[in-house]
Amino acid sequence: MTSFDFQLRTRAIFGTGGFSRIGELARELGFRRTLLVADRGMVKAGYANAAVKTLEAAGVAAIPFHDFRENPDSAMVDAGRAFADPLAVDSLIGLGGGSSLDCAKGINFLLTNGGTMSDYRGYGKAARPLLPMIGIPTTAGTGSEAQSYAVISDAASHMKMACGDPSAAVKIAILDPELTMSAPRTVTAMSGYDAIAHAVETWVTSRRSPVSDTFSRRAWELLSQSFERVLAAPDDAEARAAMLTGSHFAGIAIEQSMLGAAHACSNPLTARFGLAHGLALSILLPHVVRWNSSIVGDRYAALDDSAEALATRLARYARAGGLGGALHDHGVPADALSGLADQAATQWTGTFNPRPFDAAGALEIYRAAH
Repeated sequence: MTSFDFQLRTRAIFGTGGFSRIGELARELGFRRTLLVADRGMVKAGYANAAVKTLEAAGVAAIPFHDFRENPDSAMVDAGRAFADPLAVDSLIGLGGGSSLDCAKGINFLLTNGGTMSDYRGYGKAARPLLPMIGIPTTAGTGSEAQSYAVISDAASHMKMACGDPSAAVKIAILDPELTMSAPRTVTAMSGYDAIAHAVETWVTSRRSPVSDTFSRRAWELLSQSFERVLAAPDDAEARAAMLTGSHFAGIAIEQSMLGAAHACSNPLTARFGLAHGLALSILLPHVVRWNSSIVGDRYAALDDSAEALATRLARYARAGGLGGALHDHGVPADALSGLADQAATQWTGTFNPRPFDAAGALEIYRAAH
């Protein structure tokens, strides 16, 4: 049996209406002056203002920051640090999709430890503990609220950097499925497919453990039973709850197991051609399953009848969400594949793929997906 070192660093509070407890929970953690990192969608939907009012009613001063976009990069994090530097905040709250949570973590790294985001690429490079955080996901996707990593793009190269530290884990994650109800269908589809990819990849990596298996398997069950339901019936409360819980469990699995070739191949597509992360994964994941099947076909068969059946199901999920297709359908030319493969081979996640992964393997996957 694979050895493991496991500790849940985050308290997870699940249930409809949990968002209303933000003030109480912030006070419980000793928050007095907090930076509320919320994307513009949260501002428009009124959630950011509601959070500020609830926090202030509990005696916690809340200063909103929303000057960032999807896939936050190092320049946006620098802007957040510059904004927060004179405010003397003692805590942070990330409210929104994975971009809000990752941006909050990135700002926290720089506020507490200085430097630039590239200084923290990898794990455990923060010399001082980060400020305490609360994470409130409003999409069922990245599972960032369950992880001790911030995924931040380099502003120059646009390649994603995974920056992790034990103190980067949020203290409390509020999982309120009601907050996911307002997500547009495209966001539900892309974020949901990301969560599915997390469950599938963590199930087979070379670093998997009995702990990650437990969370990966349950995440797959919840997500696979609910993804098509929530697309067909966006107001299905049970499906929304299952997606949010499954996303969180898959995030816990990432902490133990990491990810694989699908994520390694996805990042260059986002960096060079602007493909949304969930879209890129929906194109690649079925082909990665087929490519890995010679090594872990039995593992994939535990999720479906066979590796091919799983790949077929994953392609069906992509179509259900209006995703998938071929790379050439999304403007990726054939002559770009070799360069993309070279970039994919440098991605940290590829080192955990069950089948040894290099530029030649990435090129095989890209060609199959093209």
